[in-house]
Amino acid sequence: QVQLVESGGGLAQAGGSLRLSCVASGSINHNPFTIDTMAWYRQAPGKQRDLVASITSGGVTTYDDSVKGRCTISIDNAKNTVYVQMNSLKPEDTAVYYCRAWGPAFGSWGRGTQVTVSS
Repeated sequence: QVQLVESGGGLAQAGGSLRLSCVASGSINHNPFTIDTMAWYRQAPGKQRDLVASITSGGVTTYDDSVKGRCTISIDNAKNTVYVQMNSLKPEDTAVYYCRAWGPAFGSWGRGTQVTVSS
């Protein structure tokens, strides 16, 4: 089983920045796992969970239009860790941010980390 643990959430002011991290660990039937893609999703109260950004192990990235130009996703394959740097935060960025990772033999979600942006 592959577990994901997020960190870096918290309270920020509008216009500020936050960096979220997510590390994957574990194994699949006692064997090492291979990650194809890691991603960040977010879910605001009463809304669906939406993709924020994703990155493949080869470094190909995608971003939701709402964060383009304000958000940078990166991956450290050696550490099985994905980061997202969020700048120029807006109150509408307030949500629980979830990490997701998947590969040939697994797909996992983290438990989420709260990001609250005050105006």
